[in-house]
Amino acid sequence: MTIYNYTAIKDGTNEVVKGKVEADDLREARAAVRELGFTPTNIVEEQAAGNKKEKDKKPTGKMPTLGLAEQIDFTSTLQILAAAGIPIIESLLFIENDAAKLKIRQCATELRRQIMNGGTFAGTIAKYPDQFGQVYIGLVRAGEDAGELEKTLDRLLELLNKQAAIRSKVVGTLMYPCFVVVLAVFIVIVMLVFVFPVFKEMFDSMGMQLPMITRVLMGMGLWMKKNWYAIPIAFAAIGAFINFLFRWKPSKWKIDEIVLKIPVLCDLIMYSNFANFIAVMQVAYDAGVPILECLYLSNLTLTNHTLETRVEEATLQVQQGKHLSAALRSTRTMPKMILFMIATGEQSGRLGDMLGQATSYIDKQLDTIIDVMTKMIEPIMLIVIGSIVLVLAAALYLPLFASYMGM
Repeated sequence: MTIYNYTAIKDGTNEVVKGKVEADDLREARAAVRELGFTPTNIVEEQAAGNKKEKDKKPTGKMPTLGLAEQIDFTSTLQILAAAGIPIIESLLFIENDAAKLKIRQCATELRRQIMNGGTFAGTIAKYPDQFGQVYIGLVRAGEDAGELEKTLDRLLELLNKQAAIRSKVVGTLMYPCFVVVLAVFIVIVMLVFVFPVFKEMFDSMGMQLPMITRVLMGMGLWMKKNWYAIPIAFAAIGAFINFLFRWKPSKWKIDEIVLKIPVLCDLIMYSNFANFIAVMQVAYDAGVPILECLYLSNLTLTNHTLETRVEEATLQVQQGKHLSAALRSTRTMPKMILFMIATGEQSGRLGDMLGQATSYIDKQLDTIIDVMTKMIEPIMLIVIGSIVLVLAAALYLPLFASYMGM
């Protein structure tokens, strides 16, 4: 019998408990924790005191952080080799020798070293939550426990590809307005620094009172030309401030709350979050993970704090015996069609299939939302650029028109 340390949530409450159980393997340990009335969130084998083996030491090798594209490459190769019946050690050795990217080779080297010293694949990657993420680790652990690592890797690969596709869609939608804004700012700076000062002598020779807009922009241009070094400092300060707003929890939480009140953008945020949420839930459920653990893993994918908090409330309701669809409906965040599909799946015993249908529905809705946003952004950007051009032209030509009229 092996001793396992567990971290779990007490059923019916939000209380986190920790303890130890004895079991022959990880699956029995998880079952033992559930028999105690707890929902396990993390179970690891206890390291024997005085054991000097390398597998019991903290990982000391270099484990690089893999980006999403690198995780896809690593998982894809591992899944192909596993499907061919090649053992995990030999698969990692192949990746170590033949992977195209250095980070993937380093990752395979460290994993193979630890597994050769007695570790399991799931137990080894569990030591690197920052590199692989809790969702990846949780699904691999479930697949290994069920003896279906090959199928789990296939599901993981599908999940990672879906996340990459969603990220690409969202980034592609936001890239155009960001590029236009940066270009507009650059043009304004060039006009203020190099064009407006040229007109200063001509305006001074007119001997007339310049319009307010001309005086303001002229003053800004002269100041920026004299203190040019302040321009990159200002951009760096603005960038640092924006980064701080999105990293400092109180401000990020407020931003997350505000964006859910903005039309169209709200739909983009919700559907992009729930696309990952439902996809992870489907993969975890198909891998045999209990529904509460499915919710726990799925909730890790939510990037909006408001949505995350509401789904956590739904998780507590499920712990207390409420149906999944009813608990999610009470949060008033998930689209009604998704709730209907989940409810239908619960009633018919085909929740996995309905989650797959929900994933397809969300993908279609996300494509529609992105198409609408793209069409909306183009006229908005034209209005913004046109307004900037109008202001700059007015500042330059109003004095000339006033001088002509005065003649």
